[in-house]
Amino acid sequence: MSNRIPLIAGNWKMYKTAAQAADTARQLMESVDLTPEREVMIAPPFTALVSVAAVIQNSPISLGAQNLFWEDEGAFTGEVSPVMLLDAGCRHVIIGHSERRQLFGESDETVNKRIRSALKHGLIPVFCIGETEEQRASDETFSVLDKQVENGLEGLSSNDLEALVLAYEPVWAIGTGKTATSGQAQEVHGCLRAKMADRYGDAFADSIRILYGGSVKPNNAAELMSMPDIDGALVGGASLRAEDFAQIINY
Repeated sequence: MSNRIPLIAGNWKMYKTAAQAADTARQLMESVDLTPEREVMIAPPFTALVSVAAVIQNSPISLGAQNLFWEDEGAFTGEVSPVMLLDAGCRHVIIGHSERRQLFGESDETVNKRIRSALKHGLIPVFCIGETEEQRASDETFSVLDKQVENGLEGLSSNDLEALVLAYEPVWAIGTGKTATSGQAQEVHGCLRAKMADRYGDAFADSIRILYGGSVKPNNAAELMSMPDIDGALVGGASLRAEDFAQIINY
């Protein structure tokens, strides 16, 4: 039996003003009865981080950011540094989300820089990987994931990565309504854990949490979370309503 504590993370993407995000955070705190057997993180837009941090302060819910830049400061217009995220109250940061890769040109190499920077500053990286529908149809799923893991974690040891959270998010299941079956998700998660064992040893592989992300909803969360190698969820659209997200948290 695994000792891994499930992490249910909500990625609010480019939704909610600061006031709306704070209100949703309040509703969420009223809707869930958190226990030590479950962790929850919410990642609002940058503009709402401070207001949400004030609402969830001293609660079991932790604050995450949706991205970061790898330098502490500098002439990088439009970017946000790990120092700024810590100052805003963040504990986690999502890195390598497929929308960042597809829409904004992020690469495995820049993902690696972001992970290194997050770890340097004590932020917990939620490292996202996943294949497109075309790649899955061409039986390239595992080669794509292997490359993303190898390049994204290049030069990092198991000691460096003690805080790392891995998130498998099949691109074809994000915002499409499509969801990997529990069997499909478990197959990939099991292979990812085996890869972690090959790369970093059995103890590390047994301890790392691997989340599933891809149209997780109240009606499929329990089945997905019942799989032995699925240690939580990275939830998009269904995390925007406190009632729905609470149902997923309370699966």
